[in-house]
This record gives sequence, structure tokens and C-alpha cells, in this order.
Amino acid sequence: MNYATSATSVAKQGATIQIKQATVSFGITAATATTLPNPAELFLGSLSACMLKNVERFSLLMGFTYTSAAITIEATRLEKPPRMDEIQYVLTIHSNEEHLNLSLLKKNIEKHGTIYNTVKEVCSITGVIEIVSE
Repeated sequence: MNYATSATSVAKQGATIQIKQATVSFGITAATATTLPNPAELFLGSLSACMLKNVERFSLLMGFTYTSAAITIEATRLEKPPRMDEIQYVLTIHSNEEHLNLSLLKKNIEKHGTIYNTVKEVCSITGVIEIVSE
């Protein structure tokens, strides 16, 4: 399987990434630092998307239902060389499933996530999955 994106920028303004039929704006200037995601935040957003996609995937394979899922991710950035060092997440799943095997779900998400597996090769990822009953 192969993936492709394209991106463009305008000097002293902003930039966009084109992915299929979607356009994602991101900041490249100090003026957009508080309003548009920066590349590091897009990177973490990609990890979030990977994990949420796998919640959906494994809800089918493991036979559980949920109404929604949310993830928060925090990361520590090192300065020299600039890179992500530690990533922590909290994945919250809203479900009435009483017997959902959270450890198996966590194992599956961490084993089968393309972005997750790419990132874990270069930095520490730790996290928890929580269930919120509806």
C-alpha cells in the first residue's frame, strides 16, 4: 500500500496539505502560531487519527459497540536535535459494554497502527484507555 500527499506554501503567509479531496491548512509563520496547527501538532494529529481509526476497526473485530471516542495526546519535544521524545495519550471510549477487554483493545491498537508503529520506533509512547458508561 502506498500513500501520497502534496503541500504548498505562500511566503510569509501560510500553507496547505492536499490529501485526497481534503485540504488541511497549517501555520508556517509566527502570526499563525495561535490559530493554525504547526507541523508538530499535525504529526500528533496523525497519531490520534491512527488510533481512532483502529478503535473503529477493532470495534468490529472484537464485537463491541461505542457511541464515540476521543483522544488527547501530549508530547515532550527535545531541543537538540529537535525531535519528539515522549508521547502520552488518554483514549476515552463512550460505551455501555460491560465486558470490553481494554487490555486486548490497547494491544491491538498498538500492534496494528501504521502511524503508531512508525512513531514508537523513534520515541516513547505511553497511554491508557478509559471507558465512560453512557
